[in-house]
Amino acid sequence: MNWSELFHQFSTESSGFMFMWIILFFLIAVIAIIIERVIFIWARSNINAKRFMAEIQKLVSAGDFKKAMALCKSAGQKSLPHVFLRALTVADRSEMIDFRSIQDAVDEASLEVMPKLQLHTNWLAILGNIGTLTGLLGTIFGLIQSFAAAGAAGGGQAALTQGISVAMYTTMWGLCVAIPAIIAHTFISNKTQAIIDDIDEYSVKLVHLLTGAR
Repeated sequence: MNWSELFHQFSTESSGFMFMWIILFFLIAVIAIIIERVIFIWARSNINAKRFMAEIQKLVSAGDFKKAMALCKSAGQKSLPHVFLRALTVADRSEMIDFRSIQDAVDEASLEVMPKLQLHTNWLAILGNIGTLTGLLGTIFGLIQSFAAAGAAGGGQAALTQGISVAMYTTMWGLCVAIPAIIAHTFISNKTQAIIDDIDEYSVKLVHLLTGAR
């Protein structure tokens, strides 16, 4: 039985269909968040930090701040170049570079970048947990239907079978939402933290490089 047939059965034969629609909504939301986060984190924000830092170091050591800024701009909206660009802009405009002004520029840019990196990710864990609980609620509902049918006068074999079906399907699809949501949350969170760690590490190196450049 495919998904559409299952929903048709639930919507026409059982009041338990409401749980399946809720779980379907959570599944769509999880898929949408995963796609958006993968595109933003891996395609738009990620960069080879070590290689990028080496290129910036060569330009700054040579005193060519303009080319260093151009290199940052060419990276688009990637996180580390965005932070570097803010620091380089302050350094290029100053005759005397002091540690505080560069550090303030780095901190300000980091505060702009980090919330964007972490946006929506926590919703994966939340939706995974809610999907599991919704499946459990559907399971309890189905079991209540089954016990009610078993205790009814005259038996009610069809109602008993239907209640068990509701219980099993809602459990299964609740887990189908929770498992990919939790796995995706783990991978996305780890990658986000790796980018943030790169920002912290290489920003400190850039600050020391800039304060010693003049």
